[in-house]
Amino acid sequence: MQKRKSFLPYGLHWINEQDIKAVEEVLKGSWITQGPKIKEFEDKLANFVGAEHAVAVNSGTAALEIAARAVGVENGTELITTPLSFVATANAALFNNADVKFVDIDEETFNLDPSAIEAAVGPDTRAIAPVHFAGQCAEMTKISQIAKEKGLSVIEDSSHALGAELDGKKAGVFGDVSCFSFHPVKHITAGEGGTITTNSKELYEELLRLRNHGITKDAQKRHGADAGYAYDVVELSRNFRITDISCALASSQLNRIEDFLKRRQEIADKYTKAFEGVEGVTTPIVKENRKHAWHLYCVQVENRDKLFKFLREQNIGVNVHYIPIYRHTLYKERYNLNPKDFPNTEHVFERILSLPIFPKMTDEDVDYVIAKVEEGIKEVSK
Repeated sequence: MQKRKSFLPYGLHWINEQDIKAVEEVLKGSWITQGPKIKEFEDKLANFVGAEHAVAVNSGTAALEIAARAVGVENGTELITTPLSFVATANAALFNNADVKFVDIDEETFNLDPSAIEAAVGPDTRAIAPVHFAGQCAEMTKISQIAKEKGLSVIEDSSHALGAELDGKKAGVFGDVSCFSFHPVKHITAGEGGTITTNSKELYEELLRLRNHGITKDAQKRHGADAGYAYDVVELSRNFRITDISCALASSQLNRIEDFLKRRQEIADKYTKAFEGVEGVTTPIVKENRKHAWHLYCVQVENRDKLFKFLREQNIGVNVHYIPIYRHTLYKERYNLNPKDFPNTEHVFERILSLPIFPKMTDEDVDYVIAKVEEGIKEVSK
């Protein structure tokens, strides 16, 4: 098959005329930040997920940082999480002057191994942060039970998992707090943005303050002829606010979430069927009672780096998710962990490869990826 002319990324947003119109209406209005579109989006997302409350912020990273602080991950406490994630999950602890304890993953789902979590809990542990890797829910029933028995909080990192389900419930309702990301490669985009969902009114009110400098009264409550100027700052925080522009875009995108999820599933099914029986390719395993959201489609292959290079040369934007966090310089210098202590993570890292998957992909795009993966497997095995 002839090499394609344009580069096919692993993920890509899809903006339509309705999205543009929604943003345009905000730009023509009075509020472009701290306005009504933010609460409108929060309520819409909370309703979709099935949570009582949602707090929108300017990134998924910000969501994780203030979620961690809200549940008490700070000042010498400890967060248990996975090393196979984007660094923002672990950084949420460091930004709050807490520590991170990594535990190994399940080799089939790449999610946290509950038995490893239980063994890792110590006197300083304050919370567990499972990541729904690639869009498949972690073992939340077991993790929640461990948290309950040990008196810990659960920070559900749902950045990959908008629309994913476990036992008929959507990601975003299993933790004390749950964090979503709306980066352009995610299921919906706000340009940049994130949200925390929770069923706790107390945590909701704390998150609202942490989003806005620790201030007790937001801008809308101080706007208008009858409004007073007074407010109070009750704790130290920063500006994690999101704009009405971003929320208008995200809200419009959320109207199409079911179509987006359906198309991701179609692409995943096509990949899985094509690679069945292909020697040297291991396809993702989806556990029972789960609806996978397919943020990523990750295969395991031999000679990963050679195949990566071959496919990039064919204009296919394959990627590696992720370099284990403990391998990064920041974490090596801070913790000096031995990769051999994480055998499953290391085994997966050596072999994992993310193939392009996003709703705007055509069937021709998918067929091209399949053909080139099969060609590449043969090429790098010579």
